[in-house]
Amino acid sequence: MTGQSGRREELLAELDEAFAGLQATCRDLPEARKRVVMQGTWSVKDILVHISGWHREMAGVLARIARGERAVPEGVDYSNFDAWNARWVEAARAAPVSEVDKELADSFVAFRQAVGALPENRLIPGRTADRIVHEAGMDHYRHHTAQIRTWREREGL
Repeated sequence: MTGQSGRREELLAELDEAFAGLQATCRDLPEARKRVVMQGTWSVKDILVHISGWHREMAGVLARIARGERAVPEGVDYSNFDAWNARWVEAARAAPVSEVDKELADSFVAFRQAVGALPENRLIPGRTADRIVHEAGMDHYRHHTAQIRTWREREGL
């Protein structure tokens, strides 16, 4: 099924491009600036922690989908995004920015591998896996990239 294989490559390329955009928006920010509250109560560091958290969680969900299992394990509820986000941000409060940057890169690799391992029939637009790839991946990166870019412009960074 060449069409689906093409879909996989298209998704991975879009994922890579959007992630590269996020990284480029943050790359030259000094550690101290990444710790400045800039969006609600979050800093750039907090945003990156939040993205890493969703990478890790959704890589597991995608792996379960790839194995033909229930996407979300029994007893897990992802509907309270704020609670998940707060847990990850609080757990990384004392972490150096360099560690957060490394975790972002590592978690992206895991997420991307999970996307690449999905069966072709799960890559159909609108299916659960496809929605996860967009919501935890490229759409998520673009949303936060725009926030960071706007903040940088406002601050003259």
